[in-house]
Amino acid sequence: MKITLLLLFSLTVFGQEVIKLYPGKAPGSESWNYEEKEFAPVPNNRMLFNVTEPTLTIYPAAAGKSNGSSIIIAPGGAFHILSIDSEGHDVAKFLSERGMTAFVLTYRVVKTNGSNPFQELIPLMNDFNKLNEINAPVVEMATQDGIEAIKYVKSHAIQLGIDPNKMGFMGFSAGGTLTMNVLLTAPQALKPNFIAPIYHYADAVTGKEMPYASTPAFIAVAADDNLGFAPHSIRLFERWTAAKHPSELHVYENGSHGFGMHKKNTSSDQWIHDFENWLRIRHYL
Repeated sequence: MKITLLLLFSLTVFGQEVIKLYPGKAPGSESWNYEEKEFAPVPNNRMLFNVTEPTLTIYPAAAGKSNGSSIIIAPGGAFHILSIDSEGHDVAKFLSERGMTAFVLTYRVVKTNGSNPFQELIPLMNDFNKLNEINAPVVEMATQDGIEAIKYVKSHAIQLGIDPNKMGFMGFSAGGTLTMNVLLTAPQALKPNFIAPIYHYADAVTGKEMPYASTPAFIAVAADDNLGFAPHSIRLFERWTAAKHPSELHVYENGSHGFGMHKKNTSSDQWIHDFENWLRIRHYL
């Protein structure tokens, strides 16, 4: 019944099918009565805020190139905004063109009261303890959105033409935090088969249940990350290898925080090609 309802709550945006993850109001935020908004501080780099309705945007694998693998992509933005292009749709387009079915996840974020989310967010970035406290209830909701996304992908594997056992989860910054939370919170049967946390923030990860199955990780960050997140990626690499999970770590000399798919003429520009190579070696492309 739930699958039937989900099929009824789909629409098409810019040629891509968009799936609502819940047939009604998302559980836990039923009282949220404001609308999602879009903000573009620079051209071709949209930010979403006040997200109340979690969705998946589907990018099917290029014709004739699919080997059944798929990935869910979680944009970042400190759980206040979603960098939906550079850390979402642009990544999905790159991977789908190379044969992977990609899903861009919009997950619930903290409410912004004004029209410019950066005005409210930037002061909070000076006090991560306060930011973590504000974010905590929404991080839990976002984690459930991520798990619900996995449920959708796995339950629709035949319809989507994918292998439910070749499904990954990746994210950037807060989306990397979400990646780890989903992996460490989801039941074993719903844990992703591989992960790619990109400049993730570890201090808001609350999940604790390690995967039983071997779960390869691709980890990337810039050494000059201006938020100081490079050690978070290094510690994750050490933890993953100690747990005997395959792991690859890329620490780029420069690129700062939030490089995503931006071309900055820094060494971080290479990350997506390193990720592509890693996926090919592991037969996900």
